[in-house]
Amino acid sequence: MSLSPATVVARRVLSAASQSSHDGARTWKILSFVVALPGVAICMANAHLKGQQRDHGQGEFIPYQHLRIRTKKFPWGDGNHTMFHNPHTNPLPDGYESSHH
Repeated sequence: MSLSPATVVARRVLSAASQSSHDGARTWKILSFVVALPGVAICMANAHLKGQQRDHGQGEFIPYQHLRIRTKKFPWGDGNHTMFHNPHTNPLPDGYESSHH
């Protein structure tokens, strides 16, 4: 079983920390730079790459009866748009507002 270099470093740091309780802050600082920051960077790169692959077009509108039910008007605007309405991604009960974007 082969371990990644980050795992080996983390194990060494944790085993060293168990021998001395005075270096707790140093241990967490090293773990932050060795494990946490690269992990965040990998997640950011993954999200960026997945965002580029995604199709940003509107999907086909299917008027399901159980979705977008309006029993009374919203207290803002014209009463038909939700609080954070986006005309490109959020359809109204009768469909998208416009098809050009």
